[in-house]
Amino acid sequence: MKAHTRETQSTMTPNKALEFLKEGNQRFQNNLKANRNLLEQVNDTSDGQFPFATILSCIDSRVSAELVFDQGLGDIFSIRIAGNFSNEDILGSMEFACKLAGTKLIVILGHTSCGAIKGACDHARLGNLTTLINKIEPAVDAVTEPSDESQRNSKNLEFVDKVAEKNVLLTIDNVRKNSPVLKEMEKNGEIKIVGAMYDISNGEVIFY
Repeated sequence: MKAHTRETQSTMTPNKALEFLKEGNQRFQNNLKANRNLLEQVNDTSDGQFPFATILSCIDSRVSAELVFDQGLGDIFSIRIAGNFSNEDILGSMEFACKLAGTKLIVILGHTSCGAIKGACDHARLGNLTTLINKIEPAVDAVTEPSDESQRNSKNLEFVDKVAEKNVLLTIDNVRKNSPVLKEMEKNGEIKIVGAMYDISNGEVIFY
C-alpha cells in the first residue's frame, strides 16, 4: 500500500475517510495488516504529507491510532494527550490539520479502562496532573448514574467507561464551540467530526 498523495487526498470525502478507518480497524482485529513498505513510504513522504484523518486519542500505550486503524506513514495526524480532551493548542493543531493540510475527518477516540478517566472519577490530585484531571471532571459530573457515591469511582469499571464515553462527547462539543474554523468546515461538509471508543479487551473501535 502506497502513502497518500495530493491526488488521493483530494478524492477523499469525510465519509470515505471514515470507511478507511473502519476497514483498518477490522484488519487490526483480524490480525491482517495491509501490505506496506514503510521505508518506501518514508521516501514517498519526504517531500510532503497528505493525511486523510486527524485522530485525538489518549496517551495510553495500548491505544496507538496508527496501529488500531492499520495506517501507515503519512496517513493520519495523531494527537495524543491523557484523557483525549481538547485545549487551545490541540484545537490549533486540528485547524492546521484540516484547514491547511487537508484532512477530511476528526475522530475523538476514547478507550475502555482509561487511567486518566479513573483519575478523574477518583478526583486524583498530583502536581500538574491535577490541572489535567480538572479538565476531565466535567464528564464525571455529567454521568448521573449511579448516584451512590460509593459506586462513583475507579473501582466501578462500568462507571469509568460511561464517563469515558461522555468525555468523548463533551470533547466533540468543545471542538465545535471553541473552533469556529472547524465548525464552519463541518457545516460546509468539508470535514466530519465523530467520536469513537476503543475496547482494550478485543481491539474493536465503535464509532458514534
